[in-house]
Formats: sequence, structure tokens, C-alpha cells
Amino acid sequence: MTTDVADPPAVTRTRGSGSVLGRYILIRFLLIFPTVLILVTLVFFLIRLTGDPITAALGGRLPADQLAERIHEAGYDRPILVQYLEYLGQVFTFNFGTTITDNQPVVQVIATYGTATLELVLYALVVAFLVGIPLGLVAAALRDRWPDALLRVSAILFYATPVFFAGLVAKLFFGVWLGWLPVSGRASVRTELALGRDGGTGIYLIDAIASGNPAYVQDVLAHAVLPALTLGLLTAGIFLRLVRTNVIGTFNMPYVDAARSRGVRESRLVRTHAYRPALIPIITVIGLQIALMLGGAVLTETTFEWKGLGFQLAAYLSSRDFVAVQGIVAMIAIIVALTNFVVDILAAFIDPRVRY
Repeated sequence: MTTDVADPPAVTRTRGSGSVLGRYILIRFLLIFPTVLILVTLVFFLIRLTGDPITAALGGRLPADQLAERIHEAGYDRPILVQYLEYLGQVFTFNFGTTITDNQPVVQVIATYGTATLELVLYALVVAFLVGIPLGLVAAALRDRWPDALLRVSAILFYATPVFFAGLVAKLFFGVWLGWLPVSGRASVRTELALGRDGGTGIYLIDAIASGNPAYVQDVLAHAVLPALTLGLLTAGIFLRLVRTNVIGTFNMPYVDAARSRGVRESRLVRTHAYRPALIPIITVIGLQIALMLGGAVLTETTFEWKGLGFQLAAYLSSRDFVAVQGIVAMIAIIVALTNFVVDILAAFIDPRVRY
């Protein structure tokens, strides 16, 4: 009798939970479209404030009649609303136009240089996790003591220091003065030629491992250290403060008090009871940090001549090729929106409270 009464509520709760999760996933997925639309629209009209892209890139370098002909061929003499609607149609079919300066499809530019940026962002995330999370735990375990104060100040310095300045200091100290690490490029010329000959994934570390030559792996990793540290420490500072704050918050939870009353050491409380809850906010902000890293990648890649998407974006900005700039920024907006969607779903699985 008791079993019959107790079973239906359990089934009802399971179904309700599933429907809530499904609704949450659907809403988050549908939010991708207005997010991308708003970002693409902002980029389009901000770019148009400078005039048409042909004049911006080639004005003063072509006679007036040839310039007018190029503008007409590209359709930039039509009403701005017509151009906008046409561009939206192209974006949603992943056609971002053709660059003006080197006449390449923007999609091809993204495919060629995007893997380098992906590799750099992955390196930086590894640095952020390896530095930010352990130091955050240490700061929480030693809260209100001098190591905690030192770590909090370090966290502020990590994310407040401009990326290009940190990169220049790292190059000067570790590359020029100490001579420990290379200061530019993704690999030495010899390694790049060897990895490029065999095609591969475009992610140098994977290609170097696949080549079976330890010298290539060592060379690729040596070139990655300074860019990864420069970009990764920016996010490590945020992770450090997040972990510290959330671990300290869990110390007041009843289950932690119960463990403490049983004589569990404070260090073990941090490792076993407060660690996992502290990771939830990190997962929820990873999407924002990816966006931050992609923005920081422009400066990092330029500083270290890391030939990725950020490096190319800076080059196109310098040459005023706003078709390329517009296409790359639109693609980055789509990547950030999709990343946020995936992170939101992961957070909902880990912490059911996020769904409501």
C-alpha cells in the first residue's frame, strides 16, 4: 500500500524535470538567433559608418571611374536597407563575402587561420584552469591570511594588465634577456615547413605528435608557452577569484559544518566538500571567457606574430578591408553564441537549479 502511494510522485517529478530541461534547452537554442542577429546588425551598420568598403579600402588608389565601377559591381551603391537584408541572407548561408585586398572568400580565410586561434585558445584555457583553480583553492583554504591577500592582488593584476603589455614584458624578459623561449611565430621555419608538407589538421601540436618527431613537438610547445601564458593568465585571475569566493561560501553549508564537527581537516574540506560546487560558476562563465579570449587573441597573436584569425583581423583592419573584418567578426559572434549555448546546457545538467 505504501509503495503504491509513494511511486507516482517520483514518476511525476522525473517527467517534470525532463520537461523543464527540454524547455530550457529549447529556449537557449532559440536565443542563439536573436543574439547573432543583433551582433551581426551592429557590426554591419558600424562598418557602414565609414562609408562603403570599396572606398575605404581602395579610395585614393584607383581613378574615380574605376572606383565607381567597383562600387557598382559590389552593389554598395544600392539603398543601405537592401544591402543589409542581402547580407543577412548571406550570413545565414555562411557566405561572408570576399576580401577586397587579397580576393579570398572570407570563409576560406576563417578555415585557414581559425585552427591557429583555436589552438591558442585551448592552450590559454589549460593555463587558466591549471593556475586559476588550484590558486583559488589555496586562497580559500588560507582566507584572510597573507597568502590569500597576495593571491587576490595577483588575480587583479592578471586580468587588469593589458594583454599586449603583458606579452611585450614576457617577450622582453623570457625571450630577450633570458633567452629561454622563442618570441614569435607558432613554430620554427623548419618545423612549419615539415608540418605543412604533410597537410594535417592545422593544429600544430596534433600534427607534430602525428609526425612522430619529438623535436617538432618540443618546438611547437616552446613557441606556445608565452602566448598561452599571456592570454591564459587573463582568465586565470577571474577563475581564481570565482573559486575562492564560492569555496568560502560553501564553508557555511550544513554538510560542511557536519564534516567539520566530525574532525575533518580544513584542507580536506576544501578538496572534497567545497571543490565541486565551486566549479559550477566557472562552467557558467566559460562562454563569456571564450568571447574574452577571442578578443584578447587579436592582441596576443599580433604581439607574438601568431598567424591566426586575430592576426589576420588586425592585418585587414590595417588595410581597411572591412568586408573581411565584417565577415570575421560575424563568424566570431556565431562561435560565441554557440559556445554559450553549449555551456548553458552543461551547467543545466550539472546544477538543476540553473534550469528554473
